[in-house]
Amino acid sequence: MKNLFETKPLSLLLEEMKGENRLHRVLGPIHLTSLGVGAIIGTGIFVLTGVAAHDKAGPALILSFVLAGVACIFAALCYSEFASMVPIAGSAYTYAYATLGELFAWIIGWDLILEYTVASSAVAHGWSHYFQDFISVFGLHIPRVLSNAPFDFNAAGHLAATGTWFDLPAIVITAIVATILVIGIQESATFNTTMVITKVTIVLFVIVVGAFYVKPANWHPFAPFGYTGVSFFGKTLLGQTGANGEPLGVFAGAAMIFFAYIGFDSISTHAEEAINPQKDLPIGIITSLIVCTILYILVTAVLTGMVPYGKLNIDSPVSDAFRQVGLPWAQFLISLGAIAGITSVLLVMMLSQPRVFLAMARDGLVPVSFFGAVHPKFRTPYKSTILTAVIVAAMAAFVPLRILAELVNIGTLLAFVIVCGAVLIMRKTNPQADRPFRCPMVPLVPILGIGFCLLLMFSLPVENWWRLIIWLGIGFVIYFSYGRHHSVLAKRRAASRL
Repeated sequence: MKNLFETKPLSLLLEEMKGENRLHRVLGPIHLTSLGVGAIIGTGIFVLTGVAAHDKAGPALILSFVLAGVACIFAALCYSEFASMVPIAGSAYTYAYATLGELFAWIIGWDLILEYTVASSAVAHGWSHYFQDFISVFGLHIPRVLSNAPFDFNAAGHLAATGTWFDLPAIVITAIVATILVIGIQESATFNTTMVITKVTIVLFVIVVGAFYVKPANWHPFAPFGYTGVSFFGKTLLGQTGANGEPLGVFAGAAMIFFAYIGFDSISTHAEEAINPQKDLPIGIITSLIVCTILYILVTAVLTGMVPYGKLNIDSPVSDAFRQVGLPWAQFLISLGAIAGITSVLLVMMLSQPRVFLAMARDGLVPVSFFGAVHPKFRTPYKSTILTAVIVAAMAAFVPLRILAELVNIGTLLAFVIVCGAVLIMRKTNPQADRPFRCPMVPLVPILGIGFCLLLMFSLPVENWWRLIIWLGIGFVIYFSYGRHHSVLAKRRAASRL
């Protein structure tokens, strides 16, 4: 049991950075910030605002974004300290290995795989709806049987058949993005920057033009579902409950739209590709989070002011809101911006997952011959990128958005809790370690990060906990049947005893 919680020495992590099988260091602060903005702004604004305002919080979704943003700021400060200390691929997985031990590292690595895979699937699903909205301007339409997942929730909250076979556009965009990712990180980052500039321009257009069509009456009642919405394993403690017993209110809205913020942590997975990681990673993480939080709040205020929350379109709320106020010409621009925005989110999510696999493979916890393979020319983890694309495409094609979004949130929140806890532990176990960026007000900030994230986790419907438990159970089977016996750290330990 002691071996399960053996930590990976910080000195060993830093020594591994000198190996030859490394990724290219080509990303500066602008590229990293752009990757963060690219991952954060997209599905959150263009898709989830409709679902969360319509079903969970109403206009008070503005406060939900504030609450989720505050939780993320605490987590971001903790991420920044670790990213500057250990600038190699792996993100929270690597941090957990250095502080909590191999078993916890496996748990968080397996959790990150869930986070990025399901996030990518949800994003591809959202991209499909906006693409279909965009081409409809020109009178073009995807055959209905190829336009959506084969089942979704009906008005009563039950799963029902949609009459479709699968979501073809989601499959196509996943394949295109995977091809770009295999070619190289610099090409991927440049493509992402172009997409980011396009979508930020459109977001500013939504805020400025939409402000002229805001009717303050649409903000009343401001919190139709209440200001709370806190639950504990499916039992609502504070606030209203929905048709299926799920919590409703500001906290419940924050738990749902937390998906919109997961992009900043993906920056840390690219630490090994940063030119000056000790300085540039904290800049990228914190800057992208602050900018995006402000934009989220402004867009939500405008959107719920333009259209009553109950009339927001769930699949494409922003473009449809402009259509409802008599600006159909804006539908073209907004759909174009949404396509660019969601494409960049998909790119960063699918860019991040193979790097988590790469870190786990280097430690022997998953087969290194496959997940640790780096393309000799492009210097990208190409095999795991292709596998990721296949899984993402399948989930995006067959699973509805609501299930995907909530499943991502609980995995992300768990990762944030572990990172915040890891900062507290590392300050005790390695107080003299070089910290180019130090999280301020320790232990207060990490404790607040843990508290806020746990509160949001408990505000998610209980079925998300069961999905997480099942996923972690599968992970334990893989770890104890393969990872534990192939662990590089365990082999080093055994060799040292001979």
